[in-house]
Amino acid sequence: MTELSKSYIPEGIEEKWYELWVNEGYFKPEINPSGKSYSIVIPPPNVTGSLHMGHALNATLQDVLARWKRMCGFSVLWLPGTDHAGIATQNVVERQLAAEKTTRQQLGREAFIDRVWKWKAEYGGRIIHQLKRIGASCDWSRERFTLDEGLSKAVKEVFVRLHEEGLIYRDNRLINWCPRCHTALSDLEVEHDEFDGALTYIKYPFSDGSGYLTVATTRPETMLGDTAVAVNPDDERYKDVIGKTISLPLTNRKIPVVSDSAVDAAFGTGAVKVTPAHDFNDEAIAKRQSPSLPFLIVIGKDGKMTSDAGLKYEGLDRYECRKRVLIDLKNLQFIEKEEKHRHAIGHCYRCKTIIEPLPTLQWYVNVGTLAKDAIDAVKNGKIRIMPESWENSYFAWMENIKDWCISRQIWWGHRIPAWYCQEMLNEKCKMQGGVIVSHEIPKKCPYCGSKKLIQDEDVLDTWFSSALWPFSTLGWPESTGDLKKFYPTNVLVTAFDILFFWVARMIMMGLKFMKDAPFGDVYIHAIIRDSSGQKMSKSKGNVIDPLIMIDKYGTDAFRFTLCAFAAQGRDIRFSEERVEGYRHFVNKLWNATRFIMMNLENSNELKNKKDSEDSSLVTRSASGESAGADHSSLDLASRWILSRLAATADEINTALEDYRFNDAANGIYHFIWHEFCDWHIEMSKVELSNPKSAAGVMQCLLYTLETSLRLLHPFMPFVTEELWQNLQQVRSQKSEVRSIMISEYPKSLPKDPQAEKEMSYVIEAITGIRTIRGEMNISPSVEVSVLIKTFSGEVSGILSANLHYIKKLSRADDITIGRDIKKPADSAVCVKDSMEVYISIKGLLNIDAEIDKLIKESRKVEEAMAFIDRKLTNEDFLKKAPDNVVEKEKVKHSELAAKKERIKENINKFKAAGG
Repeated sequence: MTELSKSYIPEGIEEKWYELWVNEGYFKPEINPSGKSYSIVIPPPNVTGSLHMGHALNATLQDVLARWKRMCGFSVLWLPGTDHAGIATQNVVERQLAAEKTTRQQLGREAFIDRVWKWKAEYGGRIIHQLKRIGASCDWSRERFTLDEGLSKAVKEVFVRLHEEGLIYRDNRLINWCPRCHTALSDLEVEHDEFDGALTYIKYPFSDGSGYLTVATTRPETMLGDTAVAVNPDDERYKDVIGKTISLPLTNRKIPVVSDSAVDAAFGTGAVKVTPAHDFNDEAIAKRQSPSLPFLIVIGKDGKMTSDAGLKYEGLDRYECRKRVLIDLKNLQFIEKEEKHRHAIGHCYRCKTIIEPLPTLQWYVNVGTLAKDAIDAVKNGKIRIMPESWENSYFAWMENIKDWCISRQIWWGHRIPAWYCQEMLNEKCKMQGGVIVSHEIPKKCPYCGSKKLIQDEDVLDTWFSSALWPFSTLGWPESTGDLKKFYPTNVLVTAFDILFFWVARMIMMGLKFMKDAPFGDVYIHAIIRDSSGQKMSKSKGNVIDPLIMIDKYGTDAFRFTLCAFAAQGRDIRFSEERVEGYRHFVNKLWNATRFIMMNLENSNELKNKKDSEDSSLVTRSASGESAGADHSSLDLASRWILSRLAATADEINTALEDYRFNDAANGIYHFIWHEFCDWHIEMSKVELSNPKSAAGVMQCLLYTLETSLRLLHPFMPFVTEELWQNLQQVRSQKSEVRSIMISEYPKSLPKDPQAEKEMSYVIEAITGIRTIRGEMNISPSVEVSVLIKTFSGEVSGILSANLHYIKKLSRADDITIGRDIKKPADSAVCVKDSMEVYISIKGLLNIDAEIDKLIKESRKVEEAMAFIDRKLTNEDFLKKAPDNVVEKEKVKHSELAAKKERIKENINKFKAAGG
């Protein structure tokens, strides 16, 4: 038998087992062909992406579910893939072209798209490789890409059907336009950040010379496109001016004063300039007027002023124009005043350029009826959103949803399957609606027969293809075996920031085209923040690279850290120290296995019985069966650990059913570290020296370890596989199962409440003795005499029957147990729920010297507290120090205060013991 190394070294081991899992097809649903189906579709990361902490958390939680369900006998499909990320990918390649002193326009559309495909082939697999590093057990043979042939077919099918039903249409209306990316953006693709700006009050004179109105604006340059001034009809200040005309400064145009109830009389002066072509609120005001106000476009798609802005300003950048307009208004004495004003400004979510509202002809989806069905699916319980608090956000957005702008003015993406007859320009063709929408390229115009057809230049919003992900990836619109078996999927694990971008749209499309919800559960995981609770960002310099954590501590420790703190509704404060702590947990498990295997090798009793049918504790464990319902012949420690193992298995299964990943992870951590390693293995050392009990204890150790490895496997796949494989070498009956990941997950194991009750008294006694030893600073090498006063005869009997455990684990040479025991005058005491523990310290310690030590320690603590007090009362420190630094000092002060109190209590105990 090969002896395990002294510590776990993940290098080489992780690659070895991942390669085996893939090569053996263990990630495929066919590994459990008769099992009930369970499916998850991965939120497809952008093909431009690299693994960040959000990806790592998301993938880890999905992998835990996939591995757990696979071990529970389900036919699991975790379907992977990537998103073509239209704007982001095009930006990456355009930057490459810029470095080569060329542009996509110079290349031409087809050549540019070929260039992007080449980039994708070279770099697009990076994120997939990184997901494999984290142990993702996706079925890579089914990997999809949102621009692959099958998904492209699904996109065309959906577009054509929605257009035929009148749910897709074209309209010329105001949209968010990115002057850098040169494309339309949906409202969700615009990020709003607060900025300090200025509110400029401008005098707008009446055309008849009777005075002026003052309007306030944050965008003076847009006044060149004003087509009205609006006031609230109920505003008494302006009732007499409604209908008058204004001579618009810096132009030779006259504009009317109109009334609209949407005008906020409390903002600025209560009179607002109306620029319908460059403001969404103004567009609405303009359309409500009768007749509607004209739309004057003074800022172009490139962010520069147009000819309609006037000869003086034409060609200027919009912000340069703002400066010029302000100078001219001041020179002409049209500015009344300027005020500082903090307000939100929309930015492109990709390039961060400030967006410009512009009227353009775009394609839209009418989502009204689709949204209603999606709302009902959540309200009637067809879909659960967890944590439930996110349901309110979902409803609020869906109930106020606007039609979805789905066209983008870029080249990389699904080109819109619409064509126009060029004969329309000559009025030779009377095409109805002006457009041909088709799955395939039309051979000729169905209205005039002309072959002069041109395809729409735009592509579809990336989220349009992503909205079909749960069913298009399974083969729709074909009726495939995968679609029948794995749709609807069981759960979607995702971040909150794409609840509207993606989740809501998948629900709408799934209900529309599959007549069923795309998933039963939506689990929204937390945000990972830094250790002080700050959001991670490059500008703050607090971004943590998950691959660096994996290289340093191993994948298992990193994954377990994410799971252990993934509480529902609570953000994760991530620190490297926590990963290091779970690396210690990995080594604790490793060394426990090493101890068991070494003792097994030296156990002649067990060796002689290895081929015996009686060794059921070991031989049955691979299939997940219990170690036998009758444990009465085993020692108390073995009966107890088997019962705790059963309870832990139930707790983990229940927690995972409820997506309480942190409870599941912490449950197995507590069991392995504290109950199995700290208690049972230590107690087993007592029994292993007894030839009569050694074989049974050894079998129990092996069974408990092997079952614990299976419980832990979904969280820590690599180390559990390595240890499980090593354990197979010592099994008396070789398992037919070749990997832990396809072994059976432990559940419904027998419990022994009586053993748990009895052991609780034994643990009470041991911890009571240990507490006194620690508080009194009694050397571990010194054996002590102990008196235990119990509160019932039952407890006395149980402790007396298990004195061998108590003596060994508490370093006691003599223990007296009884209900009538009196506390000796010179003893230290520890009061527990079922007993009082006394240790005579006379002769063991110099009480006066120990008290002096504690007094000196107390003084040091007081000095440290005083130092922190001076900091926390220093106004300069409080003003200049970051919040997290101040908070750390407060925590430190609290810890010192608690330490001071403990020292005081120990001094009192020494004084009481000294009499």
